[in-house]
Amino acid sequence: MSQAPLHLPAPCEISAADPMRAFRVLGQTAALWYQRGEKTPRHLVVSFDNLASLDHPYPRAPWLYRHLGGIGCSFLGVQSHAKDWFRTEDPAEMIAMLAAQGFFAAFERVVFAGASMGGFGALNFAPLVDGAEVVAFSPQSTMQRAIAPFETRFPWAVRNSDWSRPEFLDAAAAIPHIPKVTLLYDPHIRADFLHAKRLSGPNVTHVKLAHCTHEAVRVVVHCEAIGILLEDVLATGAISPRFWQAYRARRGIRKWARAFAQNLSARGHAPRQGLAALTVLEAREKYLFAFQARQKLLPYLNAD
Repeated sequence: MSQAPLHLPAPCEISAADPMRAFRVLGQTAALWYQRGEKTPRHLVVSFDNLASLDHPYPRAPWLYRHLGGIGCSFLGVQSHAKDWFRTEDPAEMIAMLAAQGFFAAFERVVFAGASMGGFGALNFAPLVDGAEVVAFSPQSTMQRAIAPFETRFPWAVRNSDWSRPEFLDAAAAIPHIPKVTLLYDPHIRADFLHAKRLSGPNVTHVKLAHCTHEAVRVVVHCEAIGILLEDVLATGAISPRFWQAYRARRGIRKWARAFAQNLSARGHAPRQGLAALTVLEAREKYLFAFQARQKLLPYLNAD
């Protein structure tokens, strides 16, 4: 299915940014894209690019652009020009300038949101806006190996971004300055789990989405639950039962089902409930990997 063409807001200087009209601000290493909502214009989601976003050429829509229309909230996309974890001066300066101009004062609720690299950006920059909360999927706390030696992923992008500049180096330092943080991640992914531990605090809610892999946000999107999640957090600051009802659709999503099967078979034991679940996956979805995982577990069950 082809997507509707993008309607690019007119570019403007950041000093002319107005919460009553759409605009783009183009910087040397980052850009802003703002659109006012129609249903709940005083609710604002500030979204941040992730590595996958950068696979699409600019001009491209901000992350979550096509998922926020149903909510009807306002959104501000913070877009990077490189896979750099926002480790340049532009993003922080742009957000700080908007805050100083009173831009964010036009909104009753502000939620910064991102996944992976975008989660790092959302956490780091949320303290620049008074009262801003954060929803972060599988975020890195830092890619500085001296701080997080367990993080060895994305080597090319890390080598080509600046991890020497001390400003906004470690998202863990931002946690005490954010009123409320919702972290969503797969605890079976060791690096994501260890980053989440570094991002803990009394203001942080850990939402463990087992078997969703590092791309937990994609599973939530395919469940058509991302809009529900953001709508909940914008309205109340918490996830409602509506999200969990929609999230039940994960069982029919191949990415989740494959990770579920692999995690069960890797444990080396055969819980009867898990074996039954694999049998259902094999019968209902015809997944070969479910059959293979079940075959690995059968000897353990027969040995009981």
